[in-house]
Amino acid sequence: MRTLKDNTNITPELLEAVERYYNGTMALQKRTLFKEQLHKDGDFKILVEDIRTTLLGIEGQALKERLEAFHEEISKHNPVVASTPKVRFLSFSKIAIAAGIILVLGMLWFLSGSTNDRLFAKYFRPDPGLPTTMSSSDNFAFYDAMVNYKQGDYATAISKWEKLEQKAPENDTLNYFLGVAYLAQKNAEKAVPYLKKTANNAESVFLQDAFYYMGLAYLKSDKLEEAKNAFQKSQSDKSQEILNRLN
Repeated sequence: MRTLKDNTNITPELLEAVERYYNGTMALQKRTLFKEQLHKDGDFKILVEDIRTTLLGIEGQALKERLEAFHEEISKHNPVVASTPKVRFLSFSKIAIAAGIILVLGMLWFLSGSTNDRLFAKYFRPDPGLPTTMSSSDNFAFYDAMVNYKQGDYATAISKWEKLEQKAPENDTLNYFLGVAYLAQKNAEKAVPYLKKTANNAESVFLQDAFYYMGLAYLKSDKLEEAKNAFQKSQSDKSQEILNRLN
């Protein structure tokens, strides 16, 4: 379970990194690494989104204060033409304020946020995927989509795999990765049917993992009994950890 300690790691460097990432001033290599971490670490993604929301809120407040001051000057001097002063982006002092606000937001999130959402964010990591170095021309379309999947482009991977799945609807590998890809998009409703198809194949090498991701999908949908049942069938260490928290 995510704790308040997670939010004490907010440093001025992280806040400035988030600012540079969203305003397009981050160096390309750092931006690539930052984006990869967002895809891989659910807790980090939530933290970054909280920071961004707070920074935007402070920026909006700064604009409001400057506009109010501007209108006060207009009322005093009643000029015929006036121009709106430019708003500078966040100063370091505002970033420091943002850190304090985010800590408060983190506390509120911890106290009132959904336990199921927190567990999902903590435990969901997309399957790393299959090696894409195979040269089999028969499987080119599948591995072409696998490249998109491993790059975090789940929409493209899904589009390609669904075309293949129409020709081989019982293929456990296709169904498994389609389910995980949809879950990576936070679409649990779409993920479950594909994962179920894989789980119904007792010979599938993805059997235990399919039950694990199915449990996460049900967890995200707040279907606790279905989630517990899937985790029990998975029998993985992580499934047991989640069951202990749910019980």
